Amino acid sequence: MKNDSEIFKEILTGFVTEEDPLLSMMKWMMDQLMQIEAQMKVGASKGEHSRERKSHFSGYRPRRFDTRLGTVYLMVPKIRKGGYVPFFITERRRSEQALMALVQEAYVNGVSTRKIERLAKELGIENISASQVSQINKGLDEQVEAFRNRPLRKEYPFVWVDALYEKIRNHEGRVISTALMVAYGVTIEGNREVLAIEPFVAESTETWKSFFDKLRTRGVEKIALLISDAHQGIQKAFKQSFIGASWQRCKVHFMRNILAHVPHRAKERFAARLKSIWLQESREDALKIAQMVIDEYDKKFPEAIEVLQNGLEDSLQFYHFPQIDKRRISSTNVLERINKEIRRRSKVVSVFPSRESYLRLIATYLMEYTEDWESERSYIQPAKLQEVMEIHEAQLQAA
Repeated sequence: MKNDSEIFKEILTGFVTEEDPLLSMMKWMMDQLMQIEAQMKVGASKGEHSRERKSHFSGYRPRRFDTRLGTVYLMVPKIRKGGYVPFFITERRRSEQALMALVQEAYVNGVSTRKIERLAKELGIENISASQVSQINKGLDEQVEAFRNRPLRKEYPFVWVDALYEKIRNHEGRVISTALMVAYGVTIEGNREVLAIEPFVAESTETWKSFFDKLRTRGVEKIALLISDAHQGIQKAFKQSFIGASWQRCKVHFMRNILAHVPHRAKERFAARLKSIWLQESREDALKIAQMVIDEYDKKFPEAIEVLQNGLEDSLQFYHFPQIDKRRISSTNVLERINKEIRRRSKVVSVFPSRESYLRLIATYLMEYTEDWESERSYIQPAKLQEVMEIHEAQLQAA
């Protein structure tokens, strides 16, 4: 039986034989810290029977981690319930690396604005070569591609889609507006997840069809309800890709479309009446209030009422899911905080130097949101989601 000093001596000897003993020691320490922290989160060691157990281990996921001593590749334990992100990784966010890489690329390509140059100096970037930029970007791009092409689950009860737009310099040097289409979903366990991040020059039925088809290729088979704005391309493409699924028109975007036809002096009063439609407890009550609004304002604001009548039914689809809090699924507001944060970061750059840099920066932020959501409590109760999917399956069978 070896004593503690003999074991410690063997460990040190192993480090000395490595190419970089300090880096190896640091990696070993990280592995030990992850093991301890994960066991505390689970409430038991791997394979141990314990009444204190809160969850179970579910393999590992590789994670690159850049440090001042060099790059290490960690095998981070996966935990079934609650997820797990090592505390020392959260201290150095991947998105900050992406922002620095973006600034460096802009700087090298000579397209930086005064704001970019000022930020570059604050980050300590003054003279950097194209090869250094390429090396920095390579590791991030590998992680982004792996995330964007990872296999997905078969079922996502609720999915939200949206598009972000930024100015990007193309290979000809022209500045063009480019869309980044994003899909967020809730798993059957109630956890939120970023499902897809795809860049396109513009939104159209063809691009959205390609977007949804890729979701299917990656494993998604069933969606009960999609929530989005009223873009015709989204509606048509989704109906073709996911037959039998429902579409919810975002009530917030819908109200904006209606109020665009109302004089400014009357907007506040009319908006309050409109809002009451979607606050009702049932679809029948919502239809009654909507009819009252139509009768009251039909002659005053005929164009606004016409928009309301044409889109009302699509804005009430969330009532077909009475077991779910309607605030969760009646609009795309759940995305607004995320999109606001992304835009706050991206506005640092007036024009992105390439589509790759735009995708790299936005994707790394969204990857971090997904990792954070893994350790949060359920966004929607799993039992309710299971009920939703059972009803949806029965409807598909009956169709």
